[in-house]
Amino acid sequence: MADQSVLFSVFTKPWKTLSVWDLCKFVKELGCDGVEFPLRDGFQVDPANAHQLPKLAEQFADHGLSIFSVASGTDERVFAGCAEAGIPMIRIMPTISPELGYVASEKREREKLEALIPLCEKYGVKVGVQQHYGNFVTDSTGMLHLLDGLPPECIGAIWDCAHDALAGQQPEYGLDIIWPHLAMVNLKNAYYHRLNGPEAQNAEWKRYFTSGRQGLASWPRVAAYLLQRNYSGVVCLSAEYTNDKDVDRLIREDMDYAKSLFA
Repeated sequence: MADQSVLFSVFTKPWKTLSVWDLCKFVKELGCDGVEFPLRDGFQVDPANAHQLPKLAEQFADHGLSIFSVASGTDERVFAGCAEAGIPMIRIMPTISPELGYVASEKREREKLEALIPLCEKYGVKVGVQQHYGNFVTDSTGMLHLLDGLPPECIGAIWDCAHDALAGQQPEYGLDIIWPHLAMVNLKNAYYHRLNGPEAQNAEWKRYFTSGRQGLASWPRVAAYLLQRNYSGVVCLSAEYTNDKDVDRLIREDMDYAKSLFA
């Protein structure tokens, strides 16, 4: 039996064509406590219809599930819809502009977060900031620098073990760095895959997102550290796989694996 202080969620992005009923049924069969919902164009509810979030939350609740977070923008209507639906957090990923450079982009993103604090306070909804490879804040150290001094009850950190691992960070260090801001933990996994052979003039690499057991991030070490520090909150499986044809099988296996680590 999994640690009851840990709630398991899944990001439902891969199943955008399912009806809400079928989506709820599938998530329930996975053994989740709830979901992160992609409040984005083309999904079961889009940002323009954020006022429909309460109805969506009721449909999930009919299956014994919660909506723990939405991945979306930060328009006030999204805050309002989340507040009415009882959804506690909006996940975002601050971007770094190649034209501006890192330092100027971080300053811009910090100012955006500061401007969101009144909406967080007005609606009682937190903004969760996640690191991501590429043109984003890439690791936990960068997140700490971005979030330092902001009120954690309004602006929190969503720590993603795969992206920290891709950046070369150890899970125990990454979690310790952003612990005072920690709002949710994402579990997925990835590694670097070489596209050409050693005879090439320049090596080419890509990131390959794989199952929980196979990548650079050690899920057992993540779980052990969270249990050691008595983490109480949501662990969300991102269901991101380069082999997206097998997503249903892979997420079932990964959910079972994740739960076993918190037993």
